[in-house]
Amino acid sequence: MLARIRAARQNESGFTLIELLIVIVILGVLSGVVVFSVSGITSRGKAEACQATIKTVQVAGEAYYAKNGTYAANTAALTAAGLLQPPALGVLDVIYVVTPAAGAVPAKLSVTKGTTGSCA
Repeated sequence: MLARIRAARQNESGFTLIELLIVIVILGVLSGVVVFSVSGITSRGKAEACQATIKTVQVAGEAYYAKNGTYAANTAALTAAGLLQPPALGVLDVIYVVTPAAGAVPAKLSVTKGTTGSCA
């Protein structure tokens, strides 16, 4: 019985160096593929966050208009009115522009992508 166990142990062989290197190369290639695919997801998420920020400020500006009859001068006024949570935005997260009324044309609000924060 003991001789059979010794014979079985002598016939065992481990992985060769070549086999281990092949496995390491395969794992390296797979990790490279994962890293590049995740970076694409991150940039797409950043663009979606920017669009959400723009939409939030647009809705807050329209709510301010509905409540006061005029558009807020800037995003700080929206925060002061309680329509955006402080700290709401940095100075250049979004570009908030109110085009004044001219004659029969009513004032118009424009919110676009800024240069910092989620839109940078």
